[in-house]
Amino acid sequence: MILLKNVTIVDAGSKLHLKKRDLLIKNGKIAQIATNIKNDEARLIEKEDLHVSIGWFDSSVSFGEPGFEERQTFKNGLETAARSGFTTIMLNPNNQPNPQDESGINYLKGKTASEAVTVLPVGNFTLQQDGEHLAELYDMQQAGAVSFYDFKKSITNTNLLKVGLQYVKSFGGIIQSYPQDNHLAGKGMVNEDETTIHLGIKTTPAIAEEVQIARDIQVAAYTGARLHIPTITTAASVQLIKDAKKKYSNITCSVSTNHLFLNTTALEDFNTHFKIQPPLRDEKQNNALLSALKSGVIDTVTSDHIPLNIEHKAVEFDQSSYGSLGLESAYGVVQSVLETEKAIEVLTSGYAVFGLEKPQIKEDEMANLSLFIPTEKYTFEKENIFSSSKNSAHLGKKLKGKAYGIINNKKVVWNG
Repeated sequence: MILLKNVTIVDAGSKLHLKKRDLLIKNGKIAQIATNIKNDEARLIEKEDLHVSIGWFDSSVSFGEPGFEERQTFKNGLETAARSGFTTIMLNPNNQPNPQDESGINYLKGKTASEAVTVLPVGNFTLQQDGEHLAELYDMQQAGAVSFYDFKKSITNTNLLKVGLQYVKSFGGIIQSYPQDNHLAGKGMVNEDETTIHLGIKTTPAIAEEVQIARDIQVAAYTGARLHIPTITTAASVQLIKDAKKKYSNITCSVSTNHLFLNTTALEDFNTHFKIQPPLRDEKQNNALLSALKSGVIDTVTSDHIPLNIEHKAVEFDQSSYGSLGLESAYGVVQSVLETEKAIEVLTSGYAVFGLEKPQIKEDEMANLSLFIPTEKYTFEKENIFSSSKNSAHLGKKLKGKAYGIINNKKVVWNG
């Protein structure tokens, strides 16, 4: 048994919203919610200003295993997610081999089935992510895949996107399309703006994202199938999606914590931690993304967690790999730019985006809870990184809001 003592409940859909209560959890289920519960047999979890919400959901997480265990194993990655406050993650096909059939999805579910964090696999959209032939989408959906995505790879063949969307519509599948026109992006590594044009690094224009999004919206509108556009980064992209949502209900999108909190001024010292895909944009884009997240045009926020061992980052900028850790800093970033209620809303909106049942904080429901203190201020340092890789773009940043663990799948992970 677990007794959460004097915690503030953040659950906008509940009568208990912003009220302090005790929660008794027995056999993984919320057995009692009351103002004062006494139980000497229960494990006590108590901390000043501790808050609780339904479990946070991250729609874009990569680990190394299988294939790149030196970056991050399942064990280390899922411990990191739990200690960072996430009860549910969507696992990107960003390893080797990538899941592209029923057996690939079953392998991932089997390897992670007994963990505190619920893992929802994302399957390849095309075989080998080569953009030529559809992977076994229906079989993967039946095995438990929640969407299909050639991770960070553009779908260049418009007809293949159309055919794929038409196919998944028949069984309610969701395709993710990375927002970049490769011909416009060229070999650019950073955004094209007033800061980067002086750096001597090849740049890519924002229009490379916006043209692709405009195309994808048209194809999704034609098919009527569900399309998710991950990690948008520009004001024009926001406007395209805002206009599309006035007509169509089948289009959703996300933004990464990187693009809410960081911009191209960070690139002036050529620190490879800031080499991220999509590239960091300027401050004007940060503000537009934040406004869109507040208004609901952007549906959800993701950590876009990509662990990379030092050999991929401790090299010249043009030789380094794209990506940053995100799980450990995600809540601190979101809480630093949003009020608590909105922060929790965007950290849990992924359930609705991907058609999953949303947990509830009520008696007789299974406990799926995130534990956090929204007022705690700190500087994000290496000691805050739980991942075996250390490639965080948020090192040295002043954050507000710290996660303290989760209760999920009849397990407790507590940092207090």
